[in-house]
Amino acid sequence: MKRITILTFTLLLSLLATQAFAWGQLGHYLIGYMAERQMKKSTRKKIEKVLSPMSLGRSGTWMDEIRSDRSYDYATTWHYLTSKNGEYEPSIQENGGNAYEAIQRIKEELKKGGLSPKEESEKLKMLIHMVEDIHQPLHVGTGDDRGGNDVKIEFFGQPTNLHALWDSGMIDRQGMSYTEIANELYRRLSPELIQNYRSATMQDWLKEAVELRPMVYNLPENKKISYQYMYENYSIAEERMLAASVRLTQILEEIYP
Repeated sequence: MKRITILTFTLLLSLLATQAFAWGQLGHYLIGYMAERQMKKSTRKKIEKVLSPMSLGRSGTWMDEIRSDRSYDYATTWHYLTSKNGEYEPSIQENGGNAYEAIQRIKEELKKGGLSPKEESEKLKMLIHMVEDIHQPLHVGTGDDRGGNDVKIEFFGQPTNLHALWDSGMIDRQGMSYTEIANELYRRLSPELIQNYRSATMQDWLKEAVELRPMVYNLPENKKISYQYMYENYSIAEERMLAASVRLTQILEEIYP
């Protein structure tokens, strides 16, 4: 009986972890990896110094990892925000803050400077993570289903939820390393595409996420997802990661020119 209880508890922790994290490790790693390849050499050197010994790609997962440390509970709600129709409405956000507000605030704090090495490193890692997170469509939530966490589905016969599917399920299904995926995506970047992504405002980021909702939530009635959904939607996940890498590069070059 004791062994069954331990196994059940372990399974529960695993499920909660799956629901909590964003983009999954592969997603964060490859966005950071693509951003490193795009940014100016001067910016990259400054960032490497602040984050050392952690890489930019690796730093993208740090904000998820500190969830087990109660001293960082203040940042629990900074991974996402709520938007009904693509607008930012402060009155419907979490009391503890949200990704939209936190990105703007921390960006200005880093630009202003005067931080201790630990403060600068942690704020930079948070900023990197949140910029990456907000490009996962379900991190701009409706306010009704916890960003798809409450939408239970089966993915190739395995129970999961819609949020976890977009965080990591479809990416992991590729069976490729983050560098393999990133190198393939990087080939698609053109000067025109980069300029298009860079010209968008943060308000535009929210509109983009909302415009994708009809595709994201287009689920079969039995909620059993496999090849068809992957065929229709994985390219959206790829495009979102590309956009995140370009905009992350843009923000970091502004802070560390």
